[in-house]
Amino acid sequence: MDWSSLPLHVDYVTDGPGDAREALAFVVQTLSDPLTAGLFLGGGLVVALAVGGWLWRRPTVPDLLVLRETLVGYRDLVPWMLRLAMGLPLVGAGFAGYFFSPVVAAPEFRLAQIVLGFLLLFGLATRASAAATLVLYLLGLASAPRLLLAFEYAGGLSALVLLGGGRPSADDMLGRVAATEGTLYNRIDPVHRVAARFRSAVGPYERYTPTVLRVGTGLTFAYLGVFEKLLDPGRAALVVAKYELTSVVPVSEGAWILGAGLVELAVGVALVVGLLTRGTAALAFVVLTTTLFGLPDDPVLAHVTLFGLVSAIFTLGAGPLSLDRALDATAREGSGCRPEPAD
Repeated sequence: MDWSSLPLHVDYVTDGPGDAREALAFVVQTLSDPLTAGLFLGGGLVVALAVGGWLWRRPTVPDLLVLRETLVGYRDLVPWMLRLAMGLPLVGAGFAGYFFSPVVAAPEFRLAQIVLGFLLLFGLATRASAAATLVLYLLGLASAPRLLLAFEYAGGLSALVLLGGGRPSADDMLGRVAATEGTLYNRIDPVHRVAARFRSAVGPYERYTPTVLRVGTGLTFAYLGVFEKLLDPGRAALVVAKYELTSVVPVSEGAWILGAGLVELAVGVALVVGLLTRGTAALAFVVLTTTLFGLPDDPVLAHVTLFGLVSAIFTLGAGPLSLDRALDATAREGSGCRPEPAD
């Protein structure tokens, strides 16, 4: 199959397809070099032993306990993080004339994106604005598959539908006024009553916010690792050559491409299944930061969403429907402790 027609982030910084390379042949050729094969075998073994040892021993590290307790105090700020992560890129896309992703031009949607972006930034009618933006994105995706490059919007916007605007937000301020008997706004505004009913309806599902964020972000990383690098090494080689990455880290071009693809795939899978979630989110943040500093002409706004989502995942942790939660429950049962309540 020709993977060159798929949308990839390398389109942001390169022009045209790279040389045609068969994926399996590329991997075999790359690993045929003994030094490269040893590097991947040794590195993979070290990572596997480190992860397996951590999961087996599950050591108690006081620093990590303090970090976890601190992050619990930040949870009420997650809606604000997500609003910034969704709203800023939307406004930027509207003014720049593209549709969610820089590879999809749609100047006719400039005003819609600007308005929805500012509503999210202000936290005004947050759930409705996020739902409308999500529908707009999904409709665009159905007609323009290149929008797969911005799939992280699906997870972030779905999370905002579950969480609402949080605080600080216009919704929070207006809601407090509307809920206070004797205020003029309480008497004349019917919107807050509708919002209260919707909030009650989605309330039981708010606990799945970390799951939604993990899956949306993880699928994005896995997609980029597999389709951008492992299955289309020719286009990935354009980036390696353009920025002379082999002079930054002295390994072969193939090792660069294979290593980057495997790291992104591993990060994506770990996020989707919720394994060592906070550590994986921290690694994802490092990958994104390295990309922006290493590729100076990569559009920053195109990655703000991922930065925000990774930050939110780091704050919330794995949440329900995750291997981390299952392993924690198993460990507590084995030690005779009562299981912690679900998020």
